[in-house]
Amino acid sequence: MTPQEFDAFYAASFSRLTGQLYALTGSWSEAQDVVQEAFIRAWDRRFSFESGHAPEAWIRTTARRLAISRWRRLTRGLQLAGRHHRQEPPAIEPPSEEHLMLVAALRDLPEAQRGALVLHHMCDLSVEQVAAETGASVSAVKSRLARGRAALAARLADRTLTSEKGELRV
Repeated sequence: MTPQEFDAFYAASFSRLTGQLYALTGSWSEAQDVVQEAFIRAWDRRFSFESGHAPEAWIRTTARRLAISRWRRLTRGLQLAGRHHRQEPPAIEPPSEEHLMLVAALRDLPEAQRGALVLHHMCDLSVEQVAAETGASVSAVKSRLARGRAALAARLADRTLTSEKGELRV
């Protein structure tokens, strides 16, 4: 991939990847940071990227792993410092109430289910592609998707009922 092709790839996919990582992390600034870091790492490998080798999947996987590593380092640092709470960054206004409810419901899911749902439904990856990106078997991905959909539906239904009563729990 030439530098010009890489620049075009960056411009075409940065926003989409950031949105996908936002759904995984729940933090817009964290999503931007890890996607940017993944692109920096990809720049050194740009000559080995070919259109058939799914460079966007490489960026997404790298960004997801970076987000997990950052979370683990932060958690370990807080444990070492003796702190048991994490100060959340200031909230960014979501585009809609439904979007906020979806992100909050996704945050409640176990990481494996959340990752499978986001990769399959938001990134439009097949079950086999999700399995390849996460290192899980196809049957494990199918199970995570089924359980994740059921849990997400229950959480969203609960939030919708609560919202109709005028006391949104998000």
